[in-house]
Amino acid sequence: MPINHRTLTLPLVMLLGIGPALADEHLLADQVRAAAAAAHGAKLDLSGKDLSGDDLSGLDLSGANLAGTDLSHANLHGVKLVDSNLTGARLVNADLTFAWFIRANFTRANLHGATLQTVVTSSGMKNTKDQAAKFTEADLSDTHTTVHFSLYDMRGANFSHADMTVVMANQSMGLLRTEFNGADLDGANFAAAGLGHVAFHFARLHGANFQGADVTKAEFVGAYLDNADFTGAKTDGADFEAATLTGVKGLKIAPR
Repeated sequence: MPINHRTLTLPLVMLLGIGPALADEHLLADQVRAAAAAAHGAKLDLSGKDLSGDDLSGLDLSGANLAGTDLSHANLHGVKLVDSNLTGARLVNADLTFAWFIRANFTRANLHGATLQTVVTSSGMKNTKDQAAKFTEADLSDTHTTVHFSLYDMRGANFSHADMTVVMANQSMGLLRTEFNGADLDGANFAAAGLGHVAFHFARLHGANFQGADVTKAEFVGAYLDNADFTGAKTDGADFEAATLTGVKGLKIAPR
């Protein structure tokens, strides 16, 4: 039976011979892969479904509706999430190594403990505004992260206890690090995060919380840090050149 729908919803798996509608059941990886293959470019609707622990590595879920979907502990290695909607999705301890984030929407998503390494964030060498993903109020606490978040909307995001510190001994091919250059991080929480060598050039960080964070040799060049809190933070070698520091707490350098 030909499928002409622009969006392939889960009840249509019955038409594909995959089995009954599984709105309230855990979907197996093979079922998701079969539905994705049958979509033929249509947008797959997996919103609110339970895909926790599934091996979805390498799948193209571009444009998929994953709002509220449970992807906890899932293997999302290399998954394409271009233009996908992950609003409120649960990705606790998921592996997103080499995943594609271009224009993805992670608003209020829970990525606690997830692995985000060498993520694809643009079709070129640098991030562009038109390809930026959105992480407004997302939970990225305790994540292991090396991502170019530059130009992203990450207002109110939670990075507490996240590990982004660069291990210089592993940098023989050049500096590979997390970057937030030009990102909107107003109200973001970096409490107790490892941020060594992370770049925040010209980022918006109004009221951001860096209490107890390690920002050793981090770069805040031109950043907007009004009312940010660095109480108890380790700031050795951090660069605050031309940063706006009005009302900043906990810094032992004179405001410029």
